[in-house]
Amino acid sequence: MTGSKPGGTDNRAGPRYLVIGRVARPWGIQGEVKVKIMTDFPDRFSLLRKIYLGPEAVPFVLEGFRLHQGAALLKLEGCHDRTAVEKLRGQWVQIPIEEAMPLEQDEYYEYQIIGLAVWTTGGEYLGTVDEVISTGANDVYVVRGEEREILIPAIEDVVLEINLAQGRLVVELIEGLI
Repeated sequence: MTGSKPGGTDNRAGPRYLVIGRVARPWGIQGEVKVKIMTDFPDRFSLLRKIYLGPEAVPFVLEGFRLHQGAALLKLEGCHDRTAVEKLRGQWVQIPIEEAMPLEQDEYYEYQIIGLAVWTTGGEYLGTVDEVISTGANDVYVVRGEEREILIPAIEDVVLEINLAQGRLVVELIEGLI
C-alpha cells in the first residue's frame, strides 16, 4: 500500500483528489512553503505543474520545488512573501486522482482499501475497513462491524486477498486478533 490519502472526496465514487502533503509553515521570506510529504513518491513534486490546496481544492501553479531535510519546499505562483503564504498553513496539498502515480501489482492507495467488506476465509463477515493506520512496520486496517472494532495487520499471512472489483478483502485470522 502507498501513503497517499484521499482528499476532496465522496468515497463511494472515489476521491477526486489525493493528498500528497500538508503545508507546515512559510519558509524564508520569498513566499515558499514547507510541506510535510505524505506520499511514497516525493519526487513527484518535480513532475507537477499545478497543486490544489485545502478542502475546496484551490488550484495553485507550482513555480518551483526542492527537497530539504525530508520536506518539500514549494514556490507557488502569486505568493511572493511570507505574509502571502502564512494563510496556507495547515492546508492539504492535493493532486487530481488522474495524476496518481501508477502502482505495482498488489499495491493499493488507501482510498481503495477504505470501505472494503472484510470476510474471513471461513466466510464470516467482520465489517468494513474504516481507516488505515500507518505504523512503520506495516499498515493496520481498522475494521468496524456492528458490535466490534478489529485491528487487522496488513501482512501477507493475514490479508490473503484484496478484490477491488468485488469490494472485498479476505483475511485469515491469527491467534489474538479477536
